[in-house]
Amino acid sequence: MKTLYSTKATVTGGRMGTAKLEDSDLEINMAPPGGNKEGNNPEQLLAMGYAACFDSALGVVKKMEEASFSSTTETSVDLLQGDNHDYKLAVKIHVIADSTDLSADDVQKLVEKAHEVCPYSKATQGNIDIEVTSEVK
Repeated sequence: MKTLYSTKATVTGGRMGTAKLEDSDLEINMAPPGGNKEGNNPEQLLAMGYAACFDSALGVVKKMEEASFSSTTETSVDLLQGDNHDYKLAVKIHVIADSTDLSADDVQKLVEKAHEVCPYSKATQGNIDIEVTSEVK
């Protein structure tokens, strides 16, 4: 495959440190979920990145299927803890399609196709629990 883009992030101090990008001036103070330290946690950053990637993938699917409607993608990321520090993630992706001529079932089918196209979805397939839903308003 042809590389379209590469980036590099450096984190010092884990969830209590800082994260910065090599190719940007973005630097983020990291903070654990539920803590009182100001900053962001990895789950928040994953939710934002996944939503952006998925929404773009849905745009590609709409073009391929010649469907035209505006939509918003929401993601929620849960950090789960089992026994003996057994951590895992769960993701919920929800697409809200604005008034469209398509049925709710048709929109859901397009959303499921976007889940097959999205690079984040491909990267996490079989590794984390993902729920993909949609609604038409």
